[in-house]
Amino acid sequence: LLQLHQSRGEMDNNSLDYFTGNFTEIPNTTTAPPWSEATLLGLQVSLSALLAIVTLTTVLSNAFVIATIFLTRKLHTPANFLIGSLAVTDLLVSILVMPISIVYTVSKTWSLGQIVCDIWLSSDITFCTASILHLCVIALDRYWAITDALEYSKRRTMRRAGIMVGVVWVISISISIPPLFWRQAKAHEELTECMVNTDQISYTLYSTFGAFYVPTVLLIILYGRIYVAARSRILKTPSSSGKRFTTAQLIQTSAGSSLCSLNSASNQEAHLHSGGVGGGGGGGGGSPLFMNSVKVKLADSVLERKRLCAARERKATKTLGIILGAFIICWLPFFVGTLVMAICKECWFDPVLFDIFTWLGYLNSLINPVIYTVFNDEFKQAFQKLIKFRR
Repeated sequence: LLQLHQSRGEMDNNSLDYFTGNFTEIPNTTTAPPWSEATLLGLQVSLSALLAIVTLTTVLSNAFVIATIFLTRKLHTPANFLIGSLAVTDLLVSILVMPISIVYTVSKTWSLGQIVCDIWLSSDITFCTASILHLCVIALDRYWAITDALEYSKRRTMRRAGIMVGVVWVISISISIPPLFWRQAKAHEELTECMVNTDQISYTLYSTFGAFYVPTVLLIILYGRIYVAARSRILKTPSSSGKRFTTAQLIQTSAGSSLCSLNSASNQEAHLHSGGVGGGGGGGGGSPLFMNSVKVKLADSVLERKRLCAARERKATKTLGIILGAFIICWLPFFVGTLVMAICKECWFDPVLFDIFTWLGYLNSLINPVIYTVFNDEFKQAFQKLIKFRR
């Protein structure tokens, strides 16, 4: 009871001090913003300009690839059709997704309403997923072309490429549709942010694995097998059956990966031994001096073959490394962050960091046309003709 009276007395004294003005001033714990309004406005303008340049460059590069394939008859092949479809997908990302993302990234608030939010999110998920899956389709096409060249060349048609692209879009749409069902319940509320609801853990797992993790594993396996197959063909030693190899042929696919194969000159060698070459006539063999010079030329051609094949192997390895490295660097941070936010509710990501991850993924749509065209000689020639306005 005594403690209760004492506490009541302290409360009365505090109340009296409050009304009489006898109280100590509470220190102000709030700090002033580190930047002024003018500085923040300058940062927003700079960020908007930077993102606008990235978006415009993505539009132009992909449009240029599409125009090059369309105007160059030599590039009308199933492999280049897949590259053109990838460019169309990345062009849609740059036109329908990235401009709205600039406004949302800079303003930090959503002011375009629920309907635009649903359309933008669906477009973002669909087009980005389709872009990633196009990489898998292109890798699968190259894998078949290298490991089963003779049989696959008969089945490698525009119709088959169109079916592969259709499967890509069906999978992409199936991943983007589910969020529309549970977002309609909040349509009457005022919307201040537009993002996929990560509370649905099952959907987050389904979308992230379907759009990134499974395609990434598939890409690593396919490109690994492509490299092994190419290396085994390149380093394959000549047969011990007595065949001589005279020329090194370079077989370059649209991927930039290459295989080296050799034309056998066994028929020519038989012709030499029968005296049909070198003016020997009849059934006698050629002169020893002539045969020695032929052997020297054959040895030189084998060395040239090894040199060319080693150079092509290095270029193929570099190309495959760039393709996989660019894809993983661009998309891995975003999908890891998305998965962590869904599984770990106590975890927290800075919104600025998440914006960086998002735009890093969009940047892959700019890198794709560069990778899949710069390392292709046919595309280089077509680009030069298109720039000079010559068909």
